[in-house]
Amino acid sequence: MDHKALKHRLRKIEAPAPDETARKQAIAAAVREFRAHHKQASGQVQGSKRSGRLKDTDSKPVRRTMKTQPWILRGATAASVLLAAGSLVFLMQPAYQDYGRRSVPLSLPDAQTAPPPELASEEKSKNEIDMMRQQPARALRDDSAQTLKRNVPIAGGSAQPKELRSFEIAPAVQGLVQLAETPAIQPEPAYVGQDEFTSFETNPVKLVSETPVSTFSIDVDTASYAFVRRQLNSGVLPQKSAVRVEEMINYFDYAYQAPESPDSPFLANVTVYPAPWNAQAKLLHIGIKGYELPKAAKPRANLVFLVDTSGSMQSRDRLPLLKHAFRMLVETLDPEDSVAIVTYAGSAGTALEPTRANEKAKILAALDRLRSGGSTAGAAGIEQAYALAEGNFDPKGVNRVLLATDGDFNVGITNHQELEDFISRKRESGIFLSVLGFGQGNYHDNLMQKLAQNGNGNAAYIDSLNEARKVLVDEAGATLFPIAKDVKIQVEFNPARVAEYRLIGYETRSLRREDFNNDKVDAGEIGSGHAVTAIYEIKTPQSQSRLMDESRYGTAQLAEPSAAASEEYAFVKIRYKLPDADTSKLITRPVTSADEFVDFQAVDGELRFAAAVAAFGQILRGAAYTGQFTFDDIIQLAQSAKGEDPFGYRAEFLRAEFLNLVRLAKAARAM
Repeated sequence: MDHKALKHRLRKIEAPAPDETARKQAIAAAVREFRAHHKQASGQVQGSKRSGRLKDTDSKPVRRTMKTQPWILRGATAASVLLAAGSLVFLMQPAYQDYGRRSVPLSLPDAQTAPPPELASEEKSKNEIDMMRQQPARALRDDSAQTLKRNVPIAGGSAQPKELRSFEIAPAVQGLVQLAETPAIQPEPAYVGQDEFTSFETNPVKLVSETPVSTFSIDVDTASYAFVRRQLNSGVLPQKSAVRVEEMINYFDYAYQAPESPDSPFLANVTVYPAPWNAQAKLLHIGIKGYELPKAAKPRANLVFLVDTSGSMQSRDRLPLLKHAFRMLVETLDPEDSVAIVTYAGSAGTALEPTRANEKAKILAALDRLRSGGSTAGAAGIEQAYALAEGNFDPKGVNRVLLATDGDFNVGITNHQELEDFISRKRESGIFLSVLGFGQGNYHDNLMQKLAQNGNGNAAYIDSLNEARKVLVDEAGATLFPIAKDVKIQVEFNPARVAEYRLIGYETRSLRREDFNNDKVDAGEIGSGHAVTAIYEIKTPQSQSRLMDESRYGTAQLAEPSAAASEEYAFVKIRYKLPDADTSKLITRPVTSADEFVDFQAVDGELRFAAAVAAFGQILRGAAYTGQFTFDDIIQLAQSAKGEDPFGYRAEFLRAEFLNLVRLAKAARAM
């Protein structure tokens, strides 16, 4: 390509937005490509040093003038070429690049579109670009800086520090220029900090004399903890709306006493103990443990994998990780279970009709064939997934759609309320929905939470193979097999023992008092073996750290409590439905002085560890009520909590991981 044709093409290319890092990467990539091409071509020169012909690797004559200055590709033009080419290389990287403040996901072009022949033929250039993808951004920047300090060697002459000597643009760079001119292969935009979470205010302190009753729906989701972990591992603090304290607490299993019979699907464990961050306050700890179905009693599973294969799912932590996660789940299924696969990207399609799990090779092959590309027709995919689930409905089994996505729906029914209404109607037919989130940068947690809540399912965030195993293998029963639905908790406080209280977390699960007895109001689901934890901070009338004064006017005179009730801190009520029932059942339990521990060190280590997690979540959200409690205090508290763990999984791995996250949060830069 001569310089006139190159200049003509460059005029048609819209200059990319200036970016210092992209510029350095562009120059480094172009210099490497030139050196590789020059080295490859050495020994093929025919003629004199000042004038001759150069043959490329295909032995096609390529004109190259070796004179000192037959023409000068001026600095501005050369820089434009390098910047345009390098920026495209930069945008094509699928890995996450850390730019100090946050992780930036970068997308590839449509995977189903072939690259230009010039680019495809440059195997060595492709290998170098692949090497660039695998390098951390900081190392790449350092390498670029060192490259810029050296003079650019030109074939047939010495280095020229002030201006570029005559050279032909390498074929890979020509391919990148043509790539920019091809509308069908435009790269996906880089998503920078576009994660979406529902904003909410932290639960306030309430006076028992004014609001004695607290009502909320249970939450067994764990997505918040996994996302917070990923952010902290990236060196940044998560945004406050990403921190749902109850999900961080419920990420762990606290070895609660479990029910012995399915007739009572769960058992309430209640304890009162001193608050570690406030000596003048107590914690009312409510732990619910679900009945764990024995393997022989587990019903058949009719599962539909609804997989997002849009362009935004190309990077390694999205579709490739998603496929590994589902492979793990398939390996745990019983032969009589069935699996179907629906994909959506531009339009929905059935990748696998309902297939018995004993045909694992067929299911795994269908997963392996999944490729990403196109826009995101999520609504159409959901409709098709439910249609397959209905067509293969098992009245004696579990019927569930597993939606795996980053939550970016931009084609079809994009109105979130319409999607929620559609899923709510399908829930009534006995088909539940669970949501598995992947990726960051454009992760739409707000929509995924709403869909899971309306679908009587749970939401999890998968950022690694370890998390995939935890959610889909170790906790498969809790994820797939419900033992109770529409589970609500209501706590009534005794004003003679409790002056004020606040519920830690559950801000997005709050219910009105009258909703508790209304069986038409939807609430959370508990799966086989699931554990749910709720913690209140309470203060007695004698507490010196009360934040609210009693009203001077308008407060009704409180009735004297009965002798039996005078020892009660509160009265806990749990309402639930069996998975196939429409009428709820009620479990009640008083909280008395017999449930109280005066000495915090005498409290079971499991509960003290839960208090440490609760403190951590509150501090990440702004520490409005934790006083002078610090990350160091959390570390000390968690290290002192020696809970029983016969399998060693949580004690050895998750506990160590939690302590590491607290240390990372202590050192992390603010978001």
